[in-house]
Amino acid sequence: MVSLFFTYVFLGLSIALPVGAITIEMTKQGLKNGFLHGWFVGLGGMTVDFILIILLYFGLAPVLSLPVVQSWMWLIGSLFLLFIGWDSIKNAEKDIHLGDEKPEKSLKSSYLNGLFVAISPGSVVFWLGIFGTVLANSFKSTGNSGFFVVAAGILAGILMHDLILMTIIAKTRVFLNRTIIKWISVTAGFLLIGFAVYFAVEFFKSVFEIG
Repeated sequence: MVSLFFTYVFLGLSIALPVGAITIEMTKQGLKNGFLHGWFVGLGGMTVDFILIILLYFGLAPVLSLPVVQSWMWLIGSLFLLFIGWDSIKNAEKDIHLGDEKPEKSLKSSYLNGLFVAISPGSVVFWLGIFGTVLANSFKSTGNSGFFVVAAGILAGILMHDLILMTIIAKTRVFLNRTIIKWISVTAGFLLIGFAVYFAVEFFKSVFEIG
């Protein structure tokens, strides 16, 4: 079981490496408000991952696969990303805390940002496709214990990625001034809006396909 766990730790680490909306939001919050805020964005994203694992365990994969469910998730994800992206641009000069300055933004707010950004059919497709298959195979071969060992390994790998990324960001922000962080925040906002547009396009495509 130990070797199985560490095998899937590396899988979780590798699947967290590609830059997506969560990574962008983590980086932005980490630069503006420090290590914990960036990490809490990641924890928000992992909460969605955990919920999807539980749903898979209880056999709700067919429901998550329904076109109408995924269509609504495209829309919800688009709206959340649009709001967070616009807020990032509008408040780019605000809430920048360097050195020992205490952030005004709450950790709960950063956590919710990560939670909302992670709500997307992209996450569902991943967990149903790659992860769903892996968990199904482990469940068949080793039962409940194997299922949870694999799930814990992948989540541990994602957590490891988040901690490493935030450590790098925390060390980097020491050398940055407010102007640089401001423009990084603006860039992050536009990237998040780009993801929102992509989600919106996928929503309309799914609506036409359902219709």
